[in-house]
Amino acid sequence: MRRLLMAAILCLPLGATTGCIIPIYSGDPATRTQELIFTSENLRLFLEEWQRIWFLDQPSHLSPYRTHGGII
Repeated sequence: MRRLLMAAILCLPLGATTGCIIPIYSGDPATRTQELIFTSENLRLFLEEWQRIWFLDQPSHLSPYRTHGGII
């Protein structure tokens, strides 16, 4: 039991530095390119959705030039 525990402790740093066991993207270059395009499009659309949530995409109702506002 002690030997199994020591083997597990020694393999833990090796397993943590090798990366994911199952790769996120395909090995085929054409398929991988399509997957990367889909991923980048999703991240790009997130900014537009964030602006829609905070109503930053609405037109401004301010005047394009400064007005005095008082009686002249």
